Amino acid sequence: MSEEHIPMERSHEKAASGFNGFLMLAVSVVLTGLIVWFVVSTIGAKEAGMSAGGPLSGAGLCLILSLLSWSGFYMIQPNQGAVITLFGEYRGTDRTEGLRWVWPWMGKNKVSVRAHNIHSERIKINDKRGNPIDVACNVVWRVKDTAQAVFDVDDYKEFVNIQIEAGLRTVGARHPYDDFEEDETTLRGSPVVVNSELQAELNERLSAAGVVVDEASLTHLAYASEIAGAMLRRQQAEAVIAARTKLVIGAVSMVEMALEKLSADDIVHLDDERRAAMVSNLMVVLCGERDVNPVVNAGSLYQ
Repeated sequence: MSEEHIPMERSHEKAASGFNGFLMLAVSVVLTGLIVWFVVSTIGAKEAGMSAGGPLSGAGLCLILSLLSWSGFYMIQPNQGAVITLFGEYRGTDRTEGLRWVWPWMGKNKVSVRAHNIHSERIKINDKRGNPIDVACNVVWRVKDTAQAVFDVDDYKEFVNIQIEAGLRTVGARHPYDDFEEDETTLRGSPVVVNSELQAELNERLSAAGVVVDEASLTHLAYASEIAGAMLRRQQAEAVIAARTKLVIGAVSMVEMALEKLSADDIVHLDDERRAAMVSNLMVVLCGERDVNPVVNAGSLYQ
């Protein structure tokens, strides 16, 4: 009997209770001054032959407090957060800019919440029709939840890199590279749709790490080298067929219009044989790739 899959409980960011660093800096300076004063008092008491136990005890106490106070400072820059832990327990994230202070036995792990830009390596994937293609993308991402980024994944930056490649493979396999026959979404012809799908796919994959993707777009798209020549010839053939189809449809419409105009204006009366000959000549003129040289017929079509 297989064990039931238990989903991992996700962490959630909360505010940490840090202290104003400048206030604690003033306290540290005062403690340092008291140490100097107690030391001087101790020396003076010894020179006067008096007991120096009180000043010496005060100097020792101030020294301990001073060491504790000077060890708790840290700085937070704009768009940066400090994940605070106490003996392995998450106590919150401090996002207040400037000089900050917490108890020195509390851990401080700084995390950048600025926008990051990654240009992925070119990878080879198979599109919807199984054709090998080379693709690459550019992704703009940032950390939204620092607790998830630090505690829910081992290395969130490496996690982002791996998931970008996985998401690119997934989206690339959903659509064909190109299509001349059917009106469907393609990687080359529908960049807005493909980029939107890629962004949604990456946001879903990276939500476990507290990362949000602001922008994702394909930067390279081409057939793999082993089939590039064959696919180019196929594209050229399909393009020629599509162009010929439109040309023939247009030529038939023009011939039909010419015959109707000749009959409506009573310019010439054509029997079936002459009509067939005119249709043939007009189709040659309209569909031919070379210039047509007119031939003047001085006789009759039946002679």
